[in-house]
Amino acid sequence: MSRDKGTLFDYVIVGAGTAGCVLASRLSEDPAIRVCLIEAGPKDRHPFIHVPALVAAALATPSISWGYWTAPQRNLNGRKVPVPRGRVLGGSSSINGMVYIRGNPKDYDDWAAAGNQGWSYREVLPYFVRSENNEAFDGSPYHGKGGPMNVISIKRPNALNTAFLRAMQSLQYRHNDDFNGPDTEGYGLRQGTIRGGRRESGVTAFLEPAINRPNLSVLTRALVHRVVIENRRATGVEIQLGGETRRIGARREVIVSGGSIGSPQILMLSGVGDGVALQAFGIPVNHHLPGVGANYHDHVASSVQMVTSNSTSYGISLKALPRGAWNIFEYLLLRQGPLASNVFESHAFVKSTNSLDRPDTQIVFQPARRNQSTFPLPLGHGYNISVVLLYPRSRGRIALSSPDPRAAPIIDPNILSAPEDFEPLVGGLRLARRILATPAFARYGGTEFLPGANVESDDALKDYLRATTATVFHPAGSCRMGVGDAAVVTPALKVRGVDGLRVADASVFPRLMGGNTNAPVVMVAEKAADMILGRTPLPPLP
Repeated sequence: MSRDKGTLFDYVIVGAGTAGCVLASRLSEDPAIRVCLIEAGPKDRHPFIHVPALVAAALATPSISWGYWTAPQRNLNGRKVPVPRGRVLGGSSSINGMVYIRGNPKDYDDWAAAGNQGWSYREVLPYFVRSENNEAFDGSPYHGKGGPMNVISIKRPNALNTAFLRAMQSLQYRHNDDFNGPDTEGYGLRQGTIRGGRRESGVTAFLEPAINRPNLSVLTRALVHRVVIENRRATGVEIQLGGETRRIGARREVIVSGGSIGSPQILMLSGVGDGVALQAFGIPVNHHLPGVGANYHDHVASSVQMVTSNSTSYGISLKALPRGAWNIFEYLLLRQGPLASNVFESHAFVKSTNSLDRPDTQIVFQPARRNQSTFPLPLGHGYNISVVLLYPRSRGRIALSSPDPRAAPIIDPNILSAPEDFEPLVGGLRLARRILATPAFARYGGTEFLPGANVESDDALKDYLRATTATVFHPAGSCRMGVGDAAVVTPALKVRGVDGLRVADASVFPRLMGGNTNAPVVMVAEKAADMILGRTPLPPLP
């Protein structure tokens, strides 16, 4: 996919991740429009990408990841935390957990209430629906049929999920059949972006159907050095491809879709950001925009981990060897069975206090042992509950470490810097223990490995959080959308102060939604495509 049909295009898209693939597909639907999509990584050929259950192996594969780590986190005992991001065609959609969750409807109403006209839930819902081919829901106004992205309910979840669901029921939580409907609260099985037993990524859903269009060029292994800005207008990009520095021109617009780490880095390398910081690196300032890189945040989590000799869970052991061999044969022959699952198949959205208007905590059940010493190989058996903080107050920043585009930026989410972030996590760990102590789990004979029975007081649990909390790989907000001086892009996703330049990816989120981020990024790119092409927005639903 290194075809080059000339160096002047109508639209140049920087980054072939989730958003970039959507944009390339939608913009190139018009044969009169020439589109160039640029990706720093290779084609998505690595086998770990396509087998859903190998998600942990995909995340740990250096050849398809940027290999990012945070700066030392002062509130996490100085630890650095991994931030895997896809450096491959499809970006993080080629290595993520394939979870299809849109977030709470109130999240988008909050975006609109903050001045982002056109981004209320009723207005964004049609774009979620347009992108979707949901195999499980027929006739629902909240779901689509015939869209490019396939969404399924896992056909044969691990039996331990039944114990989790029964435990939640015994604790008087309510069941939720559809976490992408009008209310996210409750427990149940969750859906995934999987098609025919294989990962559904931005490539398989959006790019592959468009790849042979004569008006679309896709460049892989091409590192963007900067956006070329002349007289406050983006006119193209400078890239390194095959050892040569080349310029790709854009007649109409450059669209940056490098994600919440890559997009602010590219803007800053292009002279768009805090002028003082840019000058310190010798970068000419094209536009002083100090909000670039600010407002960076991510969902964070810690877990209660159980070990057991029972072999029901996913895992590698002598006891499970015959079953594992059959599962491999079953997958190779039929694309079915555990290898066709994304492993973490059930969860719950809960409120840490009843006064909240929406769930602020996600309880993710994991029917597999988290064996850090053998990661990504799941040796042994166990099960865990991860407690995810959905609306962190802590905010950090993306900053340049060097003017060299090959150097990783400084990634500082400033985790747990807001004292308010501790309480929902502590409460979530206590709830996880209650769930795992219900009779539903008794037959599995699990023993708490972490935090351990001696970790009981609030202070001890907070120390455990400082020692174990990490992100769940949902970075957002570093090129926030808005109307005030802190905003980087307008509600039309145009970079403030520079013509012909937009950003479309998770970096534009003003605030994280209460759920996973892949589906919202698809929605943003779908809506961005209509904005770029000057189309009338889809009519609001319902």
